[in-house]
Amino acid sequence: MGRLEGKVAFVTGGARGIGRAIVEKFAAEGADVTFADVDGEAGRRAVDELSGGGVDAKFVRADVTSEPEVQHAIESVVARRRTLDILVNNAGINIRKQPQEYTLEEWSRVLASNLTSAFIASQAAYAHFKRAGAGKIVNLGSMMSLFGASFAGPYGASKGGIVQLTRSLACAWAKDNIQVNAVLPGWIDTALTQKARVELTGLNERVLSRTPAGRWGEPADMAGIAVFLASPAADFITGAAIPVDGGYSSQG
Repeated sequence: MGRLEGKVAFVTGGARGIGRAIVEKFAAEGADVTFADVDGEAGRRAVDELSGGGVDAKFVRADVTSEPEVQHAIESVVARRRTLDILVNNAGINIRKQPQEYTLEEWSRVLASNLTSAFIASQAAYAHFKRAGAGKIVNLGSMMSLFGASFAGPYGASKGGIVQLTRSLACAWAKDNIQVNAVLPGWIDTALTQKARVELTGLNERVLSRTPAGRWGEPADMAGIAVFLASPAADFITGAAIPVDGGYSSQG
């Protein structure tokens, strides 16, 4: 049996990148997985591609910054399966500029997509977890949760906020047997970071020279830790923020 056999999971931003790798791995470990994405076409295409590879996953289009849409998406999962066991808050965006160049709208959009969305989904899931007597939340932070970068002011603020939100929820909901943890990706090879390599001259060389593992991470590198934190093996782990970065953050 898989480590998530019989569990019901909801993953935000699951159409591509890290989210999609988590969806695929959760399904392989026996979970019933539904993922949300704001891009309906990408979501439907992901379902078709996953199905072609023997992976059964459901898709619901939702804007994670909209409380009604997130609540509706989670309620649709519970209506179908009568429970919810796992929430993965993965959805996020980045806009790379120097701090003085951001508009307030850009700042607000990044914070809403990366941080407020996790709060909305966690609140929406809480009642179902409490009723079931257990729950797991895995939040996607970033190495920018730990240190700064001149080109990632709102992104870094949102991901630092993810760690503090994780700790607050872990403390508040431990009495309800709900474990809340964060994983902090390093430089993972996704569409988001491929764009960064175009925008930031020399980024690839700097990443490789600083990463002890000597390579960029793959989305699948994030899936294993997500499965562990969502499984019974992590029942006594809560409020943790775990780097998954090939050793990047270990160096001064």
